[in-house]
Amino acid sequence: MDSGAIRRRLALAAAVLAASGVLGLTATGAAQAEQAGGCAGREVRTLPFKSGVTHVYKRNGYVCAVTVARQPGPTRTMSVSVQARGNRPVVDKGRYRHHAGPVTVHAGHRCVWIKGSVGRYSVSSGWILC
Repeated sequence: MDSGAIRRRLALAAAVLAASGVLGLTATGAAQAEQAGGCAGREVRTLPFKSGVTHVYKRNGYVCAVTVARQPGPTRTMSVSVQARGNRPVVDKGRYRHHAGPVTVHAGHRCVWIKGSVGRYSVSSGWILC
């Protein structure tokens, strides 16, 4: 094999490797975005209950929550709410297949109360992140 053929094969191998790395990063980013349900920041609480789980994230004084059904499937009533102490709750309630939310509020350094529900089961955090 001459040196030109070797260079072409190496270039092709490098291109395939680079393309697979880009696809891998894209898939990882999409999976993380789906897992977070659109919330930014780091996960600070997980509130599990029988039919779902409510994930709570915090970033730069903002608190975000999303409720995810344990068994995605037919549409059913789901909700998520975040209330910063001294303010009214911000709520997302409707009929969804997979998740309710995200809901984001500016809490600063105030406590927040998180609620989530899927069907007839629910969770309520009490005042947290004080």
